[in-house]
This record gives sequence, C-alpha cells and structure tokens, in this order.
Amino acid sequence: MAEPIRDWWARRQFSRGVDVPYPIGTYREAWAPFPVLIQQYHPEFNAGITLTQIPPAAEVLLQWQCDSGHIFVATPEEQRSRPGRERRRSSWCPDCLDAARPKPILPVGAWAAAGVPLPRQKERTRPVVDLCAKTPDVPVGEPFVSTCAPKPASAVEAELRAELTALLLSTEGFNAVRVRRPFFDHLEVWPDILFPELRIAVEYDSTGRHGLEHVGRREEADRRKDRAARAAGWEVVRIRTGKLEKLGPHDLQLGALNPRAYAAIVDEFREIRGPLFVDAYLR
Repeated sequence: MAEPIRDWWARRQFSRGVDVPYPIGTYREAWAPFPVLIQQYHPEFNAGITLTQIPPAAEVLLQWQCDSGHIFVATPEEQRSRPGRERRRSSWCPDCLDAARPKPILPVGAWAAAGVPLPRQKERTRPVVDLCAKTPDVPVGEPFVSTCAPKPASAVEAELRAELTALLLSTEGFNAVRVRRPFFDHLEVWPDILFPELRIAVEYDSTGRHGLEHVGRREEADRRKDRAARAAGWEVVRIRTGKLEKLGPHDLQLGALNPRAYAAIVDEFREIRGPLFVDAYLR
C-alpha cells in the first residue's frame, strides 16, 4: 500500500540502517525517459528527496505540479503509466484531464423528459490573469532587461553583487528571466543577481527591519518564484540570513558576508554546474 514519502523514507532508513538509503542519482537512468515528470517533480514538495532517489516501482505517494500549476498526488507507477489514450502519460494531471474531458451534450427535451433540471453554467472559480504586455517575446529561460523589475533596495544586495561579479566573469545588466507559467501577472521573474552563462540566480533574503520579509506568504511567493526559475532551466541559490530556514537544495544560511561566505557561494555553484565549468569563469 502506498504511503507518504516521509514514512516511506524513514522505513527505508530503518531497513537499510543508513541515513541515505538511496543516494542522489541512483535512479537517474530510470527517470531519464520521462523529462516532463522530471520537470513536474519538486524536492521541496517531497521532504527534500530528489526524484533520482526514488525507485520507479516504489509504493510511495509523491506530490507533483503540472505546467498549469496544479499540485496533485500520485505514485511513480501511476505517473509513468496512466492515463492511457486520453493524454500523454508523461504529462498527466487529474485537474487538466477533467477540464479536457468533453461533457455529454443532450437535447433540452431529453433533460425535461428525464425530469432532470437543466444544468447551470459553472461559475468561474479562478480569476483571469491579466498578463503584463511589457514582457518581451523571448524564449523561456532567456535573461533580459525588464522595465517592470523593481530597483534594488538593499545595500547588502549591491555589495553581494559587486563581490560575486569580482570573482566570476558574467554578462551584467540582465535583471529578469522569461518563465513558462505566470508569476503573479508576469511571464518573468526578477532574481537579485543573474549569472546567465551558468544559468544560476542568486537571491539575498533577510527578515528586514520589522522581521516580516521572506516569511509567511512572502516565503511562499519565494518558493513559487524558485519553481518558475527552475522550470525555465535556471537554478537558484538563496543566501538566507536572520535564522531563515533553507527553501531549496542549494540555499546557504550565512551570518555574514565575508571571504569565507563568498567561497561557500562559489563552491555551491560548483556543486550545481560542476567545478570545471564554474572555474572557467573565475577571474
């Protein structure tokens, strides 16, 4: 019987007698033929466990997110094998499937003869998103200069940008990334710092003067922003201060920005893209 991922992982830890029963990358080849599933799977929805750590035949309940933003639960086997003829099995989503399934059309007389009241038109439950027209028509994942991006408001963020660009060669000036799904009313996100050649975005997070920044609903917006960037082919490194917990697999909790902190950030870049690739951009 399928079980929640935390329970499944804890049972594997106990049965194998190790903290990490399946190292990252163990099942990479098994999931490689399903690129859309790789895109729909997010470790932050699943206790931080990556898809390559999960056997395709595991009886475990996982959370997925389709391109339309619906979050649903399914086992690996369900995702890889259904729903058959109605939609491509690699992109299956119950909400999208229900919306796509045609509704039966009966003559008005048939409803009356059966004594069934005429169905009323279903009210719209979600507002129509009025997308900003200022986002340029560039490919998903392409960095660009946005006129909608807010201006940097933190002196620490400016210092972080200056120090990192002094360490790594990068094309400067970009402030936005084109994304696949709407982020609020834009098809773009605005990371604090962009490294286009590495496809890495850096965010600096603090709780702010009143302790309200990047917590609660704002933290959820940060998670949405990161998912949108990753779906567009970028990775996100968040510098989390003020005892803020990590949101993603490559976030760093730092108390101060000093030479050791900058070295840790570059090391995280190496973890993401590989040391040979990252070191080629060192100044």
